[in-house]
Amino acid sequence: MAISIQKLDTSTPDFTQQLQELLAYDETGDLEVHQRVLAIIADIRKSGDSALIGYTNRFDNRVVDSAAQLQLAKDTLKAAWDNLPAAQAAALETAAARIRAYAQQQKLASWQYTEADGTVLGQYVTPLDSVGLYVPGGKAAYPSSVLMNAIPAKVAGVADLIMVSPAPKGETNPMVLAAAYLAGVDRVFTIGGAQAIAALAYGTESVPKVAKIVGPGNIYVATAKKLVFGQVGIDMIAGPSEILIICDGQTEPDWIAMDLFSQAEHDENAQAILLSPDGNFLNAVENSMNRLLPEMERQGIIAASLQSRGAFIKVENLDQAAEVANLIAPEHLELSVAEPEVLCQKIRHAGAIFLGRYTAEALGDYCAGPNHVLPTASTARFSSPLGVYDFQKRSSLINCSALGADSLGKIASVLARGEGLTAHARSAEYRIAK
Repeated sequence: MAISIQKLDTSTPDFTQQLQELLAYDETGDLEVHQRVLAIIADIRKSGDSALIGYTNRFDNRVVDSAAQLQLAKDTLKAAWDNLPAAQAAALETAAARIRAYAQQQKLASWQYTEADGTVLGQYVTPLDSVGLYVPGGKAAYPSSVLMNAIPAKVAGVADLIMVSPAPKGETNPMVLAAAYLAGVDRVFTIGGAQAIAALAYGTESVPKVAKIVGPGNIYVATAKKLVFGQVGIDMIAGPSEILIICDGQTEPDWIAMDLFSQAEHDENAQAILLSPDGNFLNAVENSMNRLLPEMERQGIIAASLQSRGAFIKVENLDQAAEVANLIAPEHLELSVAEPEVLCQKIRHAGAIFLGRYTAEALGDYCAGPNHVLPTASTARFSSPLGVYDFQKRSSLINCSALGADSLGKIASVLARGEGLTAHARSAEYRIAK
């Protein structure tokens, strides 16, 4: 199976248009899906557990009689951890420790300062009360996502972390449950789809309403998160996985080919792009891809992804490669060049940046430490990786001294009367020294 990958060149007059067409993707704009999800949300809001049970039996091929059957006991999570093969347990433990160590560096702290007149201003940081974590079930079982979402929430101090994950035919993934135990998840419900998102957003008799929902899912989950936003917070609307590699032509072609494969194997809509000023190197990577593809278990998905959304882009130099990267604003960016720290200074938009020839993106997916929940579909232009700060709130603190109330009151009075808000003005004026 030979891969036919699209080839672009920045020197062509219509390059920008070709790039925009390559990047165009929006699966959450499907109106039919919107209507189905809205109906599910309305049903959960109206009928609670009974609707949740009905959808679970229908979509997950289960026979559930009561909502109590949807919640897993903590002993079940502990048993999954206790019975995990030693190699898997050690890998999860090491990854969890690295993720936790990195997350500890992100934790925001309260602060304040005192002005000359005694007025105190500051910021008070508190954790969210409760968070819902969506974890895909069935074929798409990702214990690494459990760690990446749950550990920062717990480092932030979230008291009630509720995981939802579908269990098709009643089957659960032991490694996912073990990861939930290791990360400190408080409750687990075996529910999924838009109905699980609605249950977390509005609450049912059994599933508590949460303050924020995080975690990946299919088009129905993503659409439901979009539609309940405002009722609850969400992390982001995640699209298919993406990798952009900038290479100077000096890295082993097989390494680059496999790095591209590593994201293409997620699904047919994943996007893998390689930029290089060396045309011969692009050809060498293509040869490597075609030679290595037959060895891959998910070769059909990889080929479909690369042929539909992948690309090789010939650039004039590495400076131009950085400019193109900023236009793309990728989820994952590998700088496989001789001086990655220098090139990194020219990057403004990327979810995660992997510096140097030895830093495979796959390390970030599992165990490097930084979060693998990253902005996709060019949203790195305005958003950031998931972190502890996503599970904390900030409240402003203002404590006026009598002297401060006098001076600030005069200013507020002028501004409030200028806006025609007399009660505002008089409220401030009462505190002005007579």
